[in-house]
Amino acid sequence: MKIRIAAAMLAIYLIWGSTYLAIRFAVQTIPPFIMAGTRYLIPGILLLIWRRLAGDPAPTRKQWIAGSIVGLFLLLGGNGLVSWAEQRVDSGVAALVIGTAPIWMVIFDAALARKWPYWQVVVGLLAGFGGILLLVGPDSLFGGHPRYDLVGLGILMLAALFWSIGSIYSRDADLPRSPLLGTGVEMLAGSAGLYLASLVSGEWKTFNITAISQLSLLGLLYLILFGTLVGFVAYTWLLRNAPISLVSTYAYVNPLVAILLGNWLAQESLNWHIVLSAMIIIGSVVLINSFKKKVESAPAD
Repeated sequence: MKIRIAAAMLAIYLIWGSTYLAIRFAVQTIPPFIMAGTRYLIPGILLLIWRRLAGDPAPTRKQWIAGSIVGLFLLLGGNGLVSWAEQRVDSGVAALVIGTAPIWMVIFDAALARKWPYWQVVVGLLAGFGGILLLVGPDSLFGGHPRYDLVGLGILMLAALFWSIGSIYSRDADLPRSPLLGTGVEMLAGSAGLYLASLVSGEWKTFNITAISQLSLLGLLYLILFGTLVGFVAYTWLLRNAPISLVSTYAYVNPLVAILLGNWLAQESLNWHIVLSAMIIIGSVVLINSFKKKVESAPAD
């Protein structure tokens, strides 16, 4: 089991860090909700067919409902909004903002338990949001222009919020016993929500399939094969088989991978504001998770 957990963690560390750049390339000529819907529709169908042929029992009505809720929060609210925001914000910055998802998880855990977090966790929370403010830029606080698109950053914060809600809900949700079958259900529900969002936003009215560039097509294929079939499957499996404090450590690595790849392959800016913000945000998540892990492992009184 330890080897499988380590392999799955490595997959979400490296592959998910690279998906932010793939998303940026894909949405250059493919509308974001159409792109994201296609990204999850194909793997969802493949997983569902594969696991049913392998003998997994068909999901019950309750499992379809629970899987749909998870899929809509993670894929429509999470990845769908990230895809939209990357039309306005660099991929490295997007990864850095989404890296705050573990911070939201702590807040929701505390709210559900009706227990105020320890002061060390509160310090981590304040530091994390301070890193976001630094990323936007102090000039914006005094009437100057923000360094990055505020609408895009706001949508990314909302995406991190939705991702956290979906992840927490999935812990105790009535999902199929087979993680792969459950993932297929979540992907199909998420893709349905994404396609509905594409209809509501009017993407299909302007979408021209012949205008898709080779780079966007390669980005989409990478997202389907690696970001979804490997990365997302690994993540949903980890949520059931590994401590959440370990799973959430992907937030330490993904932004670093995304920032470096974005600068290297897409000439995205890499300045001291981004570096310092990354150090503060990642450091806050490390502080929060390390203290939570210490508390969880402490013997009961």
